[in-house]
Amino acid sequence: MDLPRLRASANSFLSQFEPLAILIAPLLSFLIARLLQTYIQLLQQNGFKPTLIAFFITCLKLVPGVKKYMDAEKQKVVDKLQSSGKSKRDGWRSELPTTGLGAPGVLDQLKTEKLKDAAWQGKCSGTVYIGGNESEGHFSLINEACSMFAHTNPLHLDVFQSVVRFEVEVVSMTAALFGSKDKASGGQVCGNMTSGGTESILLAVKSSRDYMKAKNNITSPEMIIPESAHSAYDKAAQYFKIKLWRVPVNKEFQADVKAIKKYINKNTIMIVGSAPGFPHGIIDPIEELGELALSYGICLHVDLCLGGFVLPFARKLGYPVPPFDFSVQGVTSISADVHKYGLAPKGTSVVLYRNHHIRKHQFVAVTEWSGGLYVSPTIAGSRPGSLIAGAWAAMLSLGQEGYLEHTREIMEASKRIQKGVKEIPELFIIGRPDMTIIAFGSNVIDIFEVNDILSSKGWHLNPLQRPNSIHICVTLQHVPIVDNFLKDVKDSVQTVKENPGPVSGGLAPIYGAAGKIPDRGMVNELLVDYMDNACG
Repeated sequence: MDLPRLRASANSFLSQFEPLAILIAPLLSFLIARLLQTYIQLLQQNGFKPTLIAFFITCLKLVPGVKKYMDAEKQKVVDKLQSSGKSKRDGWRSELPTTGLGAPGVLDQLKTEKLKDAAWQGKCSGTVYIGGNESEGHFSLINEACSMFAHTNPLHLDVFQSVVRFEVEVVSMTAALFGSKDKASGGQVCGNMTSGGTESILLAVKSSRDYMKAKNNITSPEMIIPESAHSAYDKAAQYFKIKLWRVPVNKEFQADVKAIKKYINKNTIMIVGSAPGFPHGIIDPIEELGELALSYGICLHVDLCLGGFVLPFARKLGYPVPPFDFSVQGVTSISADVHKYGLAPKGTSVVLYRNHHIRKHQFVAVTEWSGGLYVSPTIAGSRPGSLIAGAWAAMLSLGQEGYLEHTREIMEASKRIQKGVKEIPELFIIGRPDMTIIAFGSNVIDIFEVNDILSSKGWHLNPLQRPNSIHICVTLQHVPIVDNFLKDVKDSVQTVKENPGPVSGGLAPIYGAAGKIPDRGMVNELLVDYMDNACG
């Protein structure tokens, strides 16, 4: 058929339709196609049930008055979460004083405000890892080291050569704990200090993304993590525009290697393992994950933020610690917090890479700035040299023998707590903890109510979900008070058993409700609103 006849035929066919309909139909078809594409992507990412629930809630909010009611109810929860904090803000400054208070006045107020902090000695899960109190021993060493270098900044390499050396040595000493001296590591392990585990993970993810882009030209990056992996990976996915697949763990609450394998595709840049995972203190099968990463030519990051300064020494003490470091082929990066069991000042962590080819993708270099040539190794530009000096001082003061002794103490305390919790019939321990975290739940009573009773006794534990449970991260602070803790747990369980129901002012109803809300988007909004209010 020639073009004039085809044109005449088309015009004849279309003449029966309204011109406006002809104009609108393609646009409408395009919009419907895009909508279907969006929901198909959501189905792939979230599954059928969560996507259906989210769609239903979205439609429900279109009903007049429903969204307003939901927002009001959500605000009630936020207000309840914030009720204790708002009253404490009365009298807080909102601008500079006209006349400065002077050194004595400021120091007096610092001491006054410090007295308002919770009594954390021996009462917090994790939080403070150094033993003793703030006025003696290791605390005094850290305070003096930080004070000596409070004015320093390793951004100025030529000025503060001392802290530059301290950072290099902290990184090297940490790398040596993770197999950098072993032949299997390749002999090129390198890294940098960061502000904490979250920044270490962020940098490892960013470096892996850019490394895989250069290596395999991956422009739509994806990463796969077990649901027990730290929430820092979610943050990294949002910051660096990476699609995140969070995969259920196996029956032992470890990363499910077979499940992870199913999600690997041409856009996968990395998979993740933890040693141990924050929720339950269980080490993922790093060797199997390493084999998987090698077979697909992708990156494997191991989160050693909690275990970095325990597992190498626990192995020397004879505890059954599976391979977890650069001795495992396939491991491309590791994060380890010196400010946890490394007993360094808060704000010190290390990110390590198997070789310089990967780490180079961590750096940011700027050549066209009028301020000169610029290059920075981490997310922060200026960094506190005081914290680097404090970490260096902590590691050198303790040495291998010091860490061995501390590891012995906290591992023994952890085993005693595990044994004690197992002897309480209403409780069960989640999985088989490998280290110093003991998570426990109950099929008989509301474990969050138990947590509220423990809170009233001064304890600060971590509530968990999937399954509902609480955990204690054992530190040197807990070594002397294990029996006190077990007694309080036993008494709290008995109190809830005899008088079930929420504690006035407790958070059990909120945690319970959050776990039962099917629309996780609504829970997300609740958390964001809470943080927005908390930040003032």
